[in-house]
Formats: sequence, structure tokens, C-alpha cells
Amino acid sequence: MTTPQAAIQADWANREFIETVSTAVKRIVEFLNNFEMSARYRLAVLNERLTSVERSLEFIEAKVNKPEEGS
Repeated sequence: MTTPQAAIQADWANREFIETVSTAVKRIVEFLNNFEMSARYRLAVLNERLTSVERSLEFIEAKVNKPEEGS
């Protein structure tokens, strides 16, 4: 049998462990949320750049493939 004092100490130890785990999980979630936002922003910027390059490429291809006038 455990004494009431030992039970209280064990309960406090369990609560401290749970608090530590909860804090760690919160920090991980915060990191992942920040990472997700950053990745979405960077991918959006990259998408805009790729779209611009594709438009430029299509314009150049159209100019190169355009039949010469007066031939």
C-alpha cells in the first residue's frame, strides 16, 4: 500500500509529465503550422514565376513559329 503522501507525489509527477508532453506537442503543432504557411507562400511565389516564364516561352515560340511575311 502507498501512503497518501506517496500517492500525491506520484500524481504530481504524472501531472508534470503530462504538462511537459502537452507543451511539446503544442510547440510541434505551432512549428508545423508556421512551416505550412511559409511553404504555401513560397509555392505561390514559385507558381507565379513559373506562370510568367510559361507566358514568355509561349510568346517566343509564337514569334519563332510565325510565318515570315512577304515570303
